[in-house]
Amino acid sequence: MADGAEDIVSRRTRGLDRAFEILEFLRVKRQPMRPNEIAVEIGAPRSSIYELINLLLRHGMLDYQGGDGRVFLGRKLYFLGTAYADQFDLMRESEDMLARLAEETRETAQMCLLEGNKYTVAMMREGSRAFRISSNIGEMVPIPWTASGRLLVSHLTDEEILDFIPADDFVLPNGTRLDAARFIAEVRQATIDGYFTFNSAVETFTHCFAVPVHQADEQCVATLCLVTPKEDGLRNRQSYLDSLLAAAHELSAQLGYSPDRKSAAGR
Repeated sequence: MADGAEDIVSRRTRGLDRAFEILEFLRVKRQPMRPNEIAVEIGAPRSSIYELINLLLRHGMLDYQGGDGRVFLGRKLYFLGTAYADQFDLMRESEDMLARLAEETRETAQMCLLEGNKYTVAMMREGSRAFRISSNIGEMVPIPWTASGRLLVSHLTDEEILDFIPADDFVLPNGTRLDAARFIAEVRQATIDGYFTFNSAVETFTHCFAVPVHQADEQCVATLCLVTPKEDGLRNRQSYLDSLLAAAHELSAQLGYSPDRKSAAGR
């Protein structure tokens, strides 16, 4: 009897894991897909995928979209997301900060996070200039391609960084490989400077600014960023950094971070 109960729990756990895998797969794909296509892509039995998709449809976690039986993330996930944002200080407070940054600089402002071992834009506010730069919220990008990546892994040791970032992610969009030692050196320098800026490895003609947002335990949990036309970014570098740093310091303080406490601990 005990073995039977354990088997039921094990099957339910596998089913939950697979259901979350379906949701995450569709989030990354960002397009409606047929159940059989999902099964092939994630390497799962079609019968179990159909069963789980029907369950997710009944609970509103998936909706039919695009015709031909295609499914995508359901509207109930939106309501769950808004409930999460209402209770999560970082998301709630970042919205106001991004609006302020976009107004002050007229540039596109972003709040960025780690998603597993990738970088993603979690929130964005476009600037008011005629030429605007934007990104897909939630799209996962290799960490070494980004200015924020140098700050988001700063709490890790050199060895942990190399274990954390897949080796292929050091290959930049132009096909060249970023030397891992150079990346780690940039991580350590960005920690000392309190920011990182560079010409984007992803978007041509853009310059990226990133500053860390710290939580109470002093770890960088997010970054505030500006993505600007290259010439404007270089010309207004200091004023843009000043705006970003002021916003990030304010947001970090709201999360319980105290740079004075950090300084005292280092003495």
